[in-house]
Amino acid sequence: MRGLGTTTGGTGHTESGDSPGSGPVRGTMQAAFTAMAVVVALALFASACATGGTGARDEGPAHADVAAGSAVSPSAVASASAVPDRTQAVRLVKADPVVSTEVKRELTPCVSDDYPIDVSYGDLTGGPTDDIVVNVLSCSDGVGVASYVYREQSGAYRNVFKSEEPPVYAEIDRGYLVVTQQVYAKDDALSNPSSEDVISYRWKSDRFVRKFSTRTDYGSLGGDESPAPDG
Repeated sequence: MRGLGTTTGGTGHTESGDSPGSGPVRGTMQAAFTAMAVVVALALFASACATGGTGARDEGPAHADVAAGSAVSPSAVASASAVPDRTQAVRLVKADPVVSTEVKRELTPCVSDDYPIDVSYGDLTGGPTDDIVVNVLSCSDGVGVASYVYREQSGAYRNVFKSEEPPVYAEIDRGYLVVTQQVYAKDDALSNPSSEDVISYRWKSDRFVRKFSTRTDYGSLGGDESPAPDG
């Protein structure tokens, strides 16, 4: 399971090969997601019932929101020219108008002041400072609840990517943003997703563009694990 430590350097490189997002990283995430998907989904469902909402996961294929983003006040961190620490990254997420109310409400310390987030830094967008990738996790199991990417622009950190359909995890791999997410068909049980998507994005102009995608079908022997270019 993903640890709660901070990764510096921003390469995210964990395996060899021509296409990002394959190898041991995907295997580790697949095992963790399959075991814990039902726990996270039930927790979010219970939270939604209490507020009259539908929860973070709707039935159907998973998706990520990729957009130019909305500005986050630079007061949310110590300085837009300095790398935020974990506590400042939490403040950044909580001050972000793009982040859902549900995620903000659940983003509380697990023990003492230990927040359930993973933070990594690296050059994804070619900006003046390192971009920030923040994964919000569940306290009990460390499963990815939401993923965000922040880019420094004009003295403020701007949200340029979000995915709030668990289980999800984003990381930096050789300049790519690699997002791993399980996919539920309409009639899938919470503990039995149909497949897993690993999608690699590249920054182009002012947004992330899909470059590679790999789908592993849990219903077929071995699955389809060959990366397919998206453009």
